[in-house]
Amino acid sequence: MLMPKRIKYRRHHRGRRRGLSYRGCKIDFGEYGLKALEPAWITNRQIEAARVALTRHIKRGGKIWIRIFPDKPVSKKPAETRMGKGKGAPEFWVAVVKPGRVMFEVEGVDARLAQRGLQLAAAKLPIKTKIVKRQEVGAGS
Repeated sequence: MLMPKRIKYRRHHRGRRRGLSYRGCKIDFGEYGLKALEPAWITNRQIEAARVALTRHIKRGGKIWIRIFPDKPVSKKPAETRMGKGKGAPEFWVAVVKPGRVMFEVEGVDARLAQRGLQLAAAKLPIKTKIVKRQEVGAGS
């Protein structure tokens, strides 16, 4: 599972998920990418499930980049616990994803294989996504 080795503070505020992603919204490494269309918290387990589905489909050919990292701890109190006595212990880690963020990238495989693999990865995520292709800058001019 993905999680940070060390963090400055053990517990975070929830924050807000408004607005669009301005960073990480272009394909920088691969040829095809999986772009988020909705805001969400993506857990480390969901990222791992998507990665496994994508890797198995392309049969370890090509290269995969994971462009999101779960660095926000989510805490929960135990079930049937009375109010008070502080904030709960960190339970799992999430990556905050806003619309427009490219989450996965693939290179080195043909178009059909990459698109089918990204569809399988998208099925493991709790948000709507779309598959995008890298635009060649300055092609034909």
